[in-house]
Amino acid sequence: MPRTVLLAEDDRAIRHALERALTLEGYQVTAVADGVEALAQAHRGRPDVVVLDVMMPGMDGLQVCRALRAEGDPTPILMLTALVETADRIAGLDAGADDYVVKPFDVEEVFARLRALLRRRGREEAEPDTAPVTDVAQPAREGEEPDGRFLEAAGLRMDPRARRAWRGGRELELTRTEFELLELLVRNAGIVLDHSTIYDRIWGYDFGPGSKNLAVYVGYLRRKLDQPGAPQLIQTVRGVGYVLRED
Repeated sequence: MPRTVLLAEDDRAIRHALERALTLEGYQVTAVADGVEALAQAHRGRPDVVVLDVMMPGMDGLQVCRALRAEGDPTPILMLTALVETADRIAGLDAGADDYVVKPFDVEEVFARLRALLRRRGREEAEPDTAPVTDVAQPAREGEEPDGRFLEAAGLRMDPRARRAWRGGRELELTRTEFELLELLVRNAGIVLDHSTIYDRIWGYDFGPGSKNLAVYVGYLRRKLDQPGAPQLIQTVRGVGYVLRED
């Protein structure tokens, strides 16, 4: 069965070009020109993945994304945006999007990101909630309860089954991708993870040295983690990657 894509893009030329390219790639595409119709199509039949333009008249892509997430819809969402400021990209991630592509884009990049989102969704559907996560390393988990349910490192506590996380007594409100990134760092606390390893584990694809995707996620995760007077937990190892440690 071909994978189904719901595409919402108000620019007719871009919509038609992307619809044709996705169809030739083997996807079954439903293309609409505005957010209202996108939400209606999502309600008629859940697609495998949703591609949303951010700037659309009436109901924009961010509003569609928020509406779907508020309904509990877990469908992977890829945002298309001409907005290049980090704050604008963060707005999409905060709305519940899984990834984004900046216009003008190479269609091959769109294909790669869709494949990564669909692979990740396939893994989630294939694995039970209690299945262990395979990571770069399996260090000893200090503070882990006997049943192996909780992870603890650097003052963080995570419950992978319930997808909940805390710093001290404060619960963190994390998107799916933010939670997976933090879980990877916690499981490998003290170990420097390079960019390509993180991309492979979280997105299933290394988007290359020019991508800002990981930096945006790390920046936003830091905003949620950091506390006044407390050390920064996610540290940058310049030219290599990131590490979770409390120095």
